[in-house]
Amino acid sequence: VEDHTIINVLSNNLPEPFENFLARSLMKGNTLFVHRFQDGIADIWVVFYRPIRIKHKLPKILSDQQVTKLAEQFALFHKACHRIRNTLPTSSKTLNSDVDHLLEFANSDVGQYEYRMNLDVIRRQCDLFLEKIHELRYRDFDKIPVFVDWNIGNFSVTASCRFFSRWDYDWFRICSRVLDFYFLSRVVSEIGDQTVFSYTIEQLNGERFLKFLQAYHRVFPLTEAEIRFMPEAYRFFILNYVIKFGRYFFRDFYATRLQKEAFDIYFPSIERGFDAEKILRALKI
Repeated sequence: VEDHTIINVLSNNLPEPFENFLARSLMKGNTLFVHRFQDGIADIWVVFYRPIRIKHKLPKILSDQQVTKLAEQFALFHKACHRIRNTLPTSSKTLNSDVDHLLEFANSDVGQYEYRMNLDVIRRQCDLFLEKIHELRYRDFDKIPVFVDWNIGNFSVTASCRFFSRWDYDWFRICSRVLDFYFLSRVVSEIGDQTVFSYTIEQLNGERFLKFLQAYHRVFPLTEAEIRFMPEAYRFFILNYVIKFGRYFFRDFYATRLQKEAFDIYFPSIERGFDAEKILRALKI
């Protein structure tokens, strides 16, 4: 309810050309029309949204021109969100609190059973994340609304690749804009959108994502600290959305496979699979 309340205020406050970009909630008086269903172990919240028009979905593999245009649109959208960030209700979620919550669960009896083979890895990755964001002074970063999951099935564009509509708000949060970049690196990659997918880190250093970042940077410049935060945003994504909440977001088959890949592939690749210097050189920072 908190997330969707913030999103609704955001959708009403965004300036043009994004004033109709986000799907709006159905209201009941002055509050969101939500329903809570409880039945035994089930405890489910439902939020209702007004219909929204959809135009074109991006192709599975983008052209170079589409990569550049999309980067400019994201830069303008992030810039608009940055401009109105202080008009939004406060969010109780932070990256630190989510990681602390994962550690608390991992150390519980249930967590120690569920993660019994990988408990030390989870603790180590959480500690690394908290250390790194302290070194990078993440607390001083500007925090804006981000939607994290930018799979091409979650938004539509015009024929000229301008943003038209966005829906699906499962992973919304108020934090650094950098959390949007991992999924964007996947959207613009030479592999493109995949039905069967993994969450490898390599796309963050791909040539097409560099092209995306260069176009983005010309419109809404990035900082060195934000570039160096990219692997930590990726680490957080794996910890929070694959390890902690994977079984809520993915079918059991995918959740099990992605969690296994997290321990076997994703975490070990963070230190060796990302080159901040390459991006900093490309952006002339």
